[in-house]
Amino acid sequence: MRPCLIGDQTRSLRDRCFPAGIFESVAHPGMNDAPSPSAPPHALALPAVTGPVYTLSAEDLHRGCEAARHSPRRRIILPLHRTQDALVQRMLNFMQPGTWVTPHRHPLPHAIETVQVLRGALGFLIFAPDGTVQATYRLAAGGAGSLLDIEPGLWHGMVVLEPDTVLLEIKRGPYDAATDKEFAAWAPAEGNPAAAAAMDAWLGLFP
Repeated sequence: MRPCLIGDQTRSLRDRCFPAGIFESVAHPGMNDAPSPSAPPHALALPAVTGPVYTLSAEDLHRGCEAARHSPRRRIILPLHRTQDALVQRMLNFMQPGTWVTPHRHPLPHAIETVQVLRGALGFLIFAPDGTVQATYRLAAGGAGSLLDIEPGLWHGMVVLEPDTVLLEIKRGPYDAATDKEFAAWAPAEGNPAAAAAMDAWLGLFP
């Protein structure tokens, strides 16, 4: 773990990491991860895997990374759970530089989350309720620093540090879009013009 030690720890993230006024026009999608209404429609996920046993193949790695590369969001998921009502939600998230996971939390008391980087590297951030960065974790494939597990209710987000990053995510289900996550009111939503500056600021915490 490497705590964020930028300036006065009592100052909020917006004061320490962003130009003045960057948050003034932020809009949020509410309780779903849909793209901005102004963005073109695009696939959020590849077709879910099928059958009683699944093994990750080189072909699937290539297919997922290529799909993420051509996605306007620069990321795409491959559901490993066979149905949305599965009690354990598992997915591969194929991610390219230029995407970020908007800061959010999972409010339900059972909503733990485990992530492991299988390829590439990403920056995982934990936030205080006011947006102050409390801790940063560089997760990279191939070592002990590839896995992170968090309890419910923690504000968190991610930025991608290397091309063709592949993340395994495990959460308790079943999935319900209405209750799965709550987006932070202080962070720009995906598709908002302020999001690029926010992402650059957080990338700067992972030199």
